Amino acid sequence: MKTRNAPLMLGLGIMSGTSADAIDVALVRFSAGKARLENFASIPYPARAREVVLGLGEGRATSTGEISQLNFLLGEIFADAALAACRKFKVRAAQVKFIGSHGQTVFHQGAASQFCGKQIASTLQIGDASVIAVRTGITTVGDFRPADMAAGGQGAPLVPFVDYLLYRSEEIGRAALNIGGIANVTVIPKAGKLSQVFAFDTGPGNMAIDALVRHYSAGRKTFDRNAEIAAKGNVIPGLLATLIRDKYFQKSPPKTAGREQYGAKYLETILSHSDVKRAKAEDVIHTATILTALAVVDAFHRLVLPKTKVTELIISGGGARNPLLTGQIKAALPNLKVRTSGELGIPSHAKEAYAFAILGHETLNKRSGNVPSATGAKRPVILGKVCHAG
Repeated sequence: MKTRNAPLMLGLGIMSGTSADAIDVALVRFSAGKARLENFASIPYPARAREVVLGLGEGRATSTGEISQLNFLLGEIFADAALAACRKFKVRAAQVKFIGSHGQTVFHQGAASQFCGKQIASTLQIGDASVIAVRTGITTVGDFRPADMAAGGQGAPLVPFVDYLLYRSEEIGRAALNIGGIANVTVIPKAGKLSQVFAFDTGPGNMAIDALVRHYSAGRKTFDRNAEIAAKGNVIPGLLATLIRDKYFQKSPPKTAGREQYGAKYLETILSHSDVKRAKAEDVIHTATILTALAVVDAFHRLVLPKTKVTELIISGGGARNPLLTGQIKAALPNLKVRTSGELGIPSHAKEAYAFAILGHETLNKRSGNVPSATGAKRPVILGKVCHAG
């Protein structure tokens, strides 16, 4: 991928998504104006820390002390993950010039609401970047989202900047769909300028599916590998009809979603539905999978295709490995050529970690990394905070 003038250096991107199922680390080489993915590792998330993180993300009662402690604990965990990845990659930490760490989102409210007499929007990603920098000895860029929000944006999505660098084409319009815990899409018009790119969250990705798998397996399974469970089931029409009426789907971009909408309370909504009480687990999980697909397809028909001619759809994230989910999307969007991000050079599971290495590099070079037409910000801004090791 071409970048804006990049001196030779190695950078690490660290990403932990809304599912907190792993810490993804990408090693990226910047040379001669290009950014090449050199290696990738997925480091297991410590089980106890993950339990606390998911609880906070779903609004469990907590204290300022617990959040402070977790912030520093995750800094230690992310630092350990970075060093473990370096050992796996056979790269010395001293060879790495910087780390771009997304941090762990525990709260995100992109749209402003009344708070203490003012309209306030806010976001909180923890995993202190100073701890990462000092423990690894590597300059670390973190806390990417607040600058965009300070400029009037929703702080998300931020990956569209990298989608544009990766997928812009002079010949065709493309859309990049990432299906993580939440699903989001970036639309890149043919021969488009960065200012013409738009993006938004379509709604739940794997979040509800994963939660249902954990529920029905009593925690023995954390996701539906290859849609093995859902493939055995059928749609529950009444449940799907209820879920598809979610007001979020009707909102216009810019818009973002998270565990606040599709976490524990959403799971309760599904499980308390009258048609679910006597249903088989595979039918409920199948229905949640179809919902994710329908939300994506609806977003394309209402919010993407009427505005922009798109020829290719590039899918990444964990959902790219769910054949039921991707099959439904392909069937409902027959005029689009559907590809995985791996076909264009960046494996689907590595793309977001790769993206935060790119964004960290932009920050260190004092260049903006947000896309105002995607986030709703009033202007481009330099993202993140730089923490030095020394």
